[in-house]
Amino acid sequence: MKTLYDGKTKTVMLDEETNVTHLFFKDTATGENGMFDPGYNTVGGSVEGKGNIGLRVSKYFFELMEANGIPTHYLGADLDKNLMKVRTLTVPKLEFVLRYFTAGSMSRRFDLEEGIVFDPPYTEVTLKSDEQGDPLISERLCIMKGMLAPGQYDEALGVLVRVGEVLKKELAKMDLTLIDFKIEVGYDETGKMYVADEITPDIWRVRDTNGNIPNQIDCAKIILEKING
Repeated sequence: MKTLYDGKTKTVMLDEETNVTHLFFKDTATGENGMFDPGYNTVGGSVEGKGNIGLRVSKYFFELMEANGIPTHYLGADLDKNLMKVRTLTVPKLEFVLRYFTAGSMSRRFDLEEGIVFDPPYTEVTLKSDEQGDPLISERLCIMKGMLAPGQYDEALGVLVRVGEVLKKELAKMDLTLIDFKIEVGYDETGKMYVADEITPDIWRVRDTNGNIPNQIDCAKIILEKING
């Protein structure tokens, strides 16, 4: 397969024989100085088996989104090879963020105490740029940069809210409270939008019944145990 893009936790690959795009889930996790945190833009370390667990969790949640009428890029998974088959889409370098509570980078950026409730949930869009520190970006700038067409910014935020409703409800069944999460979206040649990338603890933050916030690795293991019953 041809590597199209090598990211922090996944590699985007193209099967040149079938022209099908795949995501390879790696064992790396974001964080800093050996600590794992989905809010960081650097790789904090690697844990053997993490990629496979992430793929299994992502498969579960993508299928859940589809069952709830939310279109995703997911087309199937080869669990033995850590590969997810996905639709070929245009995926702008944007992250759509929804927050139910203050935490992580928001608390750091705006000097806010963690745990303040947002009602209604707070949404924001950031530019995926490590060099620029993932700055907030407006609809007008997204259109100026040719990243989105008019109307797609609000449409993507609508998808974000729908994902949050499904994700929050499902995690609550697992005794986990969703604090915040981020998704990527992509669109096809007709402009139809899909949830892209992944849906794993790498893109969310949760609190357990003891008030603790498990890191991505521990949370993925908890989720997988719940999924497997």
